Amino acid sequence: MSDNTPKDRDDLDPQKLKALSDKVNSIKENIKKGVEELQKTEALINAQNTDSLKSLAAKLASLGENIDGMETSKNEPEELFVIPTFGRPVMPSQITPMQIKSDYEEIITQIAQSDSKTFAIFAIDEKLEKKGKIRPADFPRIGTLVKLLHAKAVTGEVHFVCEGIERVTIKEWRNFNGSPKAVLGYPENEMPEPGSEDEVKVKAYAMNLVSLLQELLPLNPMYSDEMRQYLLRFDQNDPSLLADCAASVTTTSAKSLQKVLDCTNILKRLELSQDLLQKELKAAKLHDEIKTTVNEKLSRKQKEYVLREQLKQIQKELGTRSDSSTEADEYVDRMKKLSPPDYISKRFEKELKKLNSLDPNSPEYAGLTNYLDILTTIPWGEVAKEELDIAKAKKILDEDHEGLKDVKDRILEFLAVGALKGNTNGSILLFVGPPGVGKTSIGKSIAKALNRPFYRLSLGGVNDESVIKGHRKTYVGAMPGKFVQALRETKVMNPVIMLDEIDKLTRSYHGDPASTLLETLDPEQNNGFMDHYLDERLDLSKCLFICTANTTDTIPPALLDRMDPIRLSGYISQEKLAIAKKHLLPKGLEKANMKKSQLKISDSVLKKIIEEYARESGMRSTQRAIDKIIRKAAVKILEGEKSVTITASSLFDYLGTAPFKREKKLEGVGVITGLAWTSVGGATLPIESSKVSNDAKGFELTGSLGDVMKESAHIAYSYVQAHMGTFCKDKKDFFKKAFIHLHVPEGATPKDGPSAGVTMATSLLSLAMNKAPRKGFAMTGELSLTGQVLAIGGIKEKTIAARRMGITNIICPKANESDVKELPPEVTEGVTYYYADTFNDVANVIFDSRKTK
Repeated sequence: MSDNTPKDRDDLDPQKLKALSDKVNSIKENIKKGVEELQKTEALINAQNTDSLKSLAAKLASLGENIDGMETSKNEPEELFVIPTFGRPVMPSQITPMQIKSDYEEIITQIAQSDSKTFAIFAIDEKLEKKGKIRPADFPRIGTLVKLLHAKAVTGEVHFVCEGIERVTIKEWRNFNGSPKAVLGYPENEMPEPGSEDEVKVKAYAMNLVSLLQELLPLNPMYSDEMRQYLLRFDQNDPSLLADCAASVTTTSAKSLQKVLDCTNILKRLELSQDLLQKELKAAKLHDEIKTTVNEKLSRKQKEYVLREQLKQIQKELGTRSDSSTEADEYVDRMKKLSPPDYISKRFEKELKKLNSLDPNSPEYAGLTNYLDILTTIPWGEVAKEELDIAKAKKILDEDHEGLKDVKDRILEFLAVGALKGNTNGSILLFVGPPGVGKTSIGKSIAKALNRPFYRLSLGGVNDESVIKGHRKTYVGAMPGKFVQALRETKVMNPVIMLDEIDKLTRSYHGDPASTLLETLDPEQNNGFMDHYLDERLDLSKCLFICTANTTDTIPPALLDRMDPIRLSGYISQEKLAIAKKHLLPKGLEKANMKKSQLKISDSVLKKIIEEYARESGMRSTQRAIDKIIRKAAVKILEGEKSVTITASSLFDYLGTAPFKREKKLEGVGVITGLAWTSVGGATLPIESSKVSNDAKGFELTGSLGDVMKESAHIAYSYVQAHMGTFCKDKKDFFKKAFIHLHVPEGATPKDGPSAGVTMATSLLSLAMNKAPRKGFAMTGELSLTGQVLAIGGIKEKTIAARRMGITNIICPKANESDVKELPPEVTEGVTYYYADTFNDVANVIFDSRKTK
């Protein structure tokens, strides 16, 4: 640009603009006065009819017209530059700062150097800015003739200030590309007819617009400058200028403002401006109301803060408060990070106010701080993001546990349902099985698969309901219940909580914990769990509860009804061998910081350990045996040996005598192997009977039998005695003078249950017939007085027990045939089942003969 270009001008300054505006206004007033004087002179000339004065007046009038034409001439269209802008259009009477691309820098320079400094601005739709190239068809119908007041070039842009003068249209393009120029038209305003009803409406609209502007000004000081510019040009007889000014001060969209610019009918333009101004006034009132409300809240908060600080200083002077950051401030900071429900927030504020008014030496102070400490460490609103990936869950279960296929399938089904509905809330799982089969570890695996924290709560021997629901905080040393503790430790509101040994809850004068759990484990109620200490509702519905038990017999029916039992029956030898190799041995070596090469144990040795040293359902005895071997091997390594190899012959040196190797398998006449279910898994139960004397008829039972087994024994004795002739005619009078003794070995172990009737009857029949039963057989089933074999439970556990003893033939009730079909293949592999509907079927199989007629 040259020296007089916009680049070298002073920066835009509001004070300079105001001074410039005042100066222009003064010039206009002088011009008006000059025109009035000229008109008076002309009238005088006409009256006096003096040619010389007429000539002078004409010259002065011409001079006045030239002065009036300093702004613009409307007589005919003028060829001017046309600059497109994006966004809101410039309205007549409006002084607006603008920014355009540096492509127009040369054009702005030419305009600045021109006499009139005028050009046309047309507002293009902002959506077309991204297209890059603008067509003539993209220009709106009406634009604005503006006068350049100030301009400055900056990097990549040109900034200028312009004043809107009047509406223009494009009649004809002289040049479009490069330096766009066009012949402009000046549309006239459509004014109503003098004296018409529309003229009255125009005046009414104008008055209303002025009223709305007066109402708007106090609400937003930003409108003051716009109104000051308008008032400098205000003419009460020019409603066009008023409508344009009213529309320009609003924050309406460019589209709405262009609609006002396009409107040449004064009445319609006033209506449009009034609608825009009313919307602006409504928004300004709402903004002012919000601002007032916020200021009131801030003032109240500031007042509370000042008073609180004053109270601290007063307490400091009195020596009733430490100068360090108070506990109350810490509690407030904790609660700000949480999202508690409204009732908890209100309780917190209430307790906090009480704390602030208490003397630290007061007896209530310690209890109140403890309550607030617990209330602010409960993770209100915090939840762990749950993962419901079935493939991932299956992988975790397979990695952590061997066997238990039916249990894994059941857990995957549970997780699949949770994945479909979006969460696993609502179900209470109960794992039932003997000790050491992995109930707790399965719960941990579920938590791991769900990506939720795990918390274990042991209920064995708990006899106080306050463990579950907490103490009243009025008591000294009161604490919340274990569920509050679980949420505080896991730091989320949706942990996996395992209630271990739920079958071992006891009752005392402190209350009944089992009944207390009814509320906790009911999905319909636990969203409003009431802890005695908190004395507020606690939502436990997002927690996943998993319970474990050895048996369901001691669980109250109402509590059991709320849970979904999943039975874990124990492991067969092959599964125990795999667990020992993949899990127990590596973990034991890692725990002892030993390398795998330092201890060598073959599969045959591990199998010998399982069969002779650890024959229970679970894996704890196996783990103890392996740990014992590792400890002894560690001693030898420290003594200088590089590695230790365990063989079958050297196993005695590490584990001592095998407890199950000393067992003698009982067999012969009157000896039958039965199968029993116990809370620690299945077990084999040999039953033997013997004739003591022929002097008198009698029947004696020994072996620490319960009432149910005693009843089964008497039913078996009565049935065999009554039907002896059916089975063996030669021995039909055997029981008439015989004193029979029936014994169940291991008398120190209490035994009871309704599944030994068939075994006892077979033992008595074998004794009476003097015929030994077939080897390799075991049986289970209850006997009725009419000889019917009744269904029993625990068929899986009993099968596993038989296999551990090397028994592969099992006689069981026909009613259990469907249960056998449901057993996994790894349990039934190599086992032959014989189904008995009556005792005759049992006798035919066990003695390998038909009954005699």
